[in-house]
Amino acid sequence: MSATMPGSLQIPAFLVAEGLVADPASVRLEPLAGGVSSDIWLVTAGTRTLVVKQPLLQLKVADDWQAPLSRSHSEARWLEEVSRLVPGACPRVLAFDPVANVLVLEYLDPDAHTLWKADLMAGRLDLVVASAVGDRLGTIHELTSADPGLAEEFANDDLFVTLRIEPYLLRLVHHHPELADPVAALVDTTMSQRSALVHGDASPKNILIGPDGPVFLDAETAWWGDPAFDVAFCLNHLLLKSLLPGAPVDALLASVDALVSSYVAHVSWEDAGDLLQRVAALVPALLLARVDGRSPVEYLGEAERAFVRAFALPRIVHPPATLVEITSAWKESLA
Repeated sequence: MSATMPGSLQIPAFLVAEGLVADPASVRLEPLAGGVSSDIWLVTAGTRTLVVKQPLLQLKVADDWQAPLSRSHSEARWLEEVSRLVPGACPRVLAFDPVANVLVLEYLDPDAHTLWKADLMAGRLDLVVASAVGDRLGTIHELTSADPGLAEEFANDDLFVTLRIEPYLLRLVHHHPELADPVAALVDTTMSQRSALVHGDASPKNILIGPDGPVFLDAETAWWGDPAFDVAFCLNHLLLKSLLPGAPVDALLASVDALVSSYVAHVSWEDAGDLLQRVAALVPALLLARVDGRSPVEYLGEAERAFVRAFALPRIVHPPATLVEITSAWKESLA
């Protein structure tokens, strides 16, 4: 079976042209579930297994959310750059068609790579894993911050606004008009920071835990900007998982501390306290975004959503100065 892509380019023919497979007739494609922004196929050809990814113009969410297909260029370059700097931190790029926006990636055996989100949803907590995620994310930010040449290549402000700022932050004002001023201030702060290569979607659903450490997937929102966004984006998911029935709240909050502790050891481009203050300001807004933004999480009921609103709204208006304020108040609110 083949899949037709823009410009009548077919996946089997593309793979043959790139020297990845010999016989187009041997290619089999299986659509993979997961994610809202791309079509993804598991490709087998004889004994070889690959992953092919192509972005969607309209994201698979209930809301009207479109994004430029050219974001595949940013993803390909992020993956190439991070593979060079931190081997094993992401899948290797095997081929890329910049016209059809088709990305071919190495296949990572699921028997050896578990999805961090699946572990968290099942209540399987490992502080070593959380620490490793913080360490690897911090390493990526530290090494890229030392290469200012990346700033021009990843000057993707328009793309980042389309994929993150508008749907996650500005969209909040649609539901909560009283947040207009604090959200505008938060956006201004975030967009004014230009320090490192940001993944932009550092969520547990995009992190595999492999034998050589965490592996980051789906870098379509790659941007030269504020690394605090990646940290806050990941931490808010750890907090949200604590709202699941029977969730190990103490272990999840300990995971927050473990991730942050290992991450800050790499912060060399600025004062770590300043970065963490921006993280603390972003977390409440990102929590609310997963309830009232364009891409709400699927696992919270209305009671949990109300809890998030009650917790996040006052802390967006009056941002906490530290993460400890957030985690302590979160724990007290759950008690």
